[in-house]
Parts: sequence; structure tokens; C-alpha cells
Amino acid sequence: MKRVFLGIILAGAASSAFAQKGEVNEAKKAWGIFQLTSQGATTPLDKKLEAVKTGLAHTDKAIADEKSKVMPEAWTYRALFASSAAILDTVNVANADANLKIAQDALVEAKKLDAKGAEKENITLAETNISNAVRNAGVMAYNKKDYKTAYTKFVQATVINPTDTAMYLNAGIAARNVEDYPGMIQQFKKVISLNSPQSKDLYNELVDVTLRKQKDTTAALAIIAEAVAKYPENADLIKTETQIYIDRGDVAKSEQMLNALATKEPTNPNYQVLLGNIYFSQALKIQADRNKVDQKKVKEFNALTVKMNGLLDKSLPYYKKALEIDGKNVGALETLKTIYAFRNDTKSYNEVKAKLDALPKQ
Repeated sequence: MKRVFLGIILAGAASSAFAQKGEVNEAKKAWGIFQLTSQGATTPLDKKLEAVKTGLAHTDKAIADEKSKVMPEAWTYRALFASSAAILDTVNVANADANLKIAQDALVEAKKLDAKGAEKENITLAETNISNAVRNAGVMAYNKKDYKTAYTKFVQATVINPTDTAMYLNAGIAARNVEDYPGMIQQFKKVISLNSPQSKDLYNELVDVTLRKQKDTTAALAIIAEAVAKYPENADLIKTETQIYIDRGDVAKSEQMLNALATKEPTNPNYQVLLGNIYFSQALKIQADRNKVDQKKVKEFNALTVKMNGLLDKSLPYYKKALEIDGKNVGALETLKTIYAFRNDTKSYNEVKAKLDALPKQ
């Protein structure tokens, strides 16, 4: 009787292990069928989701058993089904997120158990599915103008793939749309650190936001210094930098910086324009102050006019020098046109205007 009893126990154990291994096999079969049927554009979404649900149910049973839960296939197919469900379910966000969590947890177990690398291909496929599911969720949320959710998903995608510049960029844009400027700056800086071809434009935007929204000139100057080191031809940032120093009252710093650049690159017209702008921008500020003066205060008005004209006189040689280097420099021509119009110098105004009109239309 003891022998029979022992035999029954062994048979029962073998039968149970076989049954649970059968669940893994059923999951494999279900995955094969799903791959075949899901490729067809005519297969309804609910049918695809049902197939995934069936396959996932097989893995539920497989991982619930002590014998089969140590089989890496039980976990890889679980990850495959769950990640596929996360991609397919574009309606129920909560379900998609739940399946995504199942897939990620299953992958962790699969990698621990797959010591021989037999499931490497399935693991890679599941990872791709998970990444795509997160990316898709971010795009769908963004298209629905749910920018906070989009930001969360795009950031999640960067955690999965830390070199995905597109997702860092998307996260930055989503953050910008909800005026989360620290988040935007963080994500855009990551894009730049990965040497994206969009880095130059992103630097411009970072500086703009840092100045306009955060009112932080110190941080802006640090970004400009980093950007100009990489893109020394970025005249817009150099112009912004000089304007920061002018606004701080440190005109000498602006002059010193631009004179050094102009000496280093004497054939660069942009530096001449920027040097002219140092005086022109001050003249504009005085003009604004002059416009506020009571008309009865003639002496004060005239004093400001003299001061303003003195600054304009200082700016003119730089704009003219820029045109000697490049006769089609739009910045120099536009500013000269403004100065000549202000001074009612019709002859010079018409000459400059003719040059501008002759330029190809942008």
C-alpha cells in the first residue's frame, strides 16, 4: 500500500507539472495564433484583445504553479501578451497601464530565470512592445491635449530607453505646454547632451524661457556660454548676452566682449552689427524716456535728444563697417533705415531702402 501510495503521489506530481507546463505550451500556441491573426487589418480590435486575454490567462495559471513558475517561458509569454494588450488598448488607459505593469514585472522575472539566454528574442520583443506602448500612450495623451499625462509617459519612455532623444524632446514640449519650465529645461538639456541636431534651436529656446519666464539672467548667461562654445556663429545668443549686460548697466562688458570677438574675426559682419546695437539699444531707451517728458520741459527734452543722437552717432560706424564686409547684411540695413528715418535723412534712407528692396524676399 505504501508503494502504491507513493506511486500515486509521484504520478500526481508529474501529472500536475505536465498540466502546468501544458499551460506554457498553450500560451505559446496562443501567441503564434495571435501573431498570425493580428497582422490582418480586418481583424477587429475586440477579437485581438480577446486573443491576448486568453493567452494571458494561460500564463496566469503557469506562474501560479510552483513547478512552472520557474520556467522563463512562462514569464516571457506573459510579458508578450501583456505588452501587446497595452499597445492595443487605446480606449481604456487604466487597463493599458495595468497590462504595462504586468509586462514589466514579467520581464524582470524572465531575465532572472533565463540564465541560458534561450528567451532572449522574446525578451527583446517584449521590451520593444513595452517601449512602443509607453510612447503611443504619450502621443495619444498629447493629441488629446492631456499634456500632464503625455509628459509622464514621455519621461517614462526615456527611463526605458535613456538615449531616445525624440522622447526627451516630446517630454520637454509637453512640459512647456503646461508651463512647467523647470521640466522643459531639464528635458531639453538632455536632448542637447545627446548631441541632437536640434541642439542649436533648443539652446535659443532655453535662453528665451530662462529670461522671459524665469527672469534669471545668471542662468541664461550660463546657458549662452555653453551654447556659444558649441555654436560660435550663433549671433542671436551673442546679441542676447550683450543685451543682458547692457540691461545690467554693464555696457563696458558688452563692448569688451564684442571687440574681442570682432578682433578675432574681423570679417564677421555680425559682430559689427552687435557693436552698433550696444549704442542703438541705449538710444532707443533714451527715446522712450524722452517720450515721457512733459512738452513744457524743453530743456530736459533737448538734453535727452542730444544724448540720444550722440549714441546714434556712435552706432553708425559699426553698421557701415558691417556693410563694407557684407553689403547685404539685413540687420545693418534695417537699423540704418530706422536711424535715417528718425533723422529725416531722406537721401540716405532711400539708398538703404533700395538695397533692402533689391534683396531676395524671404
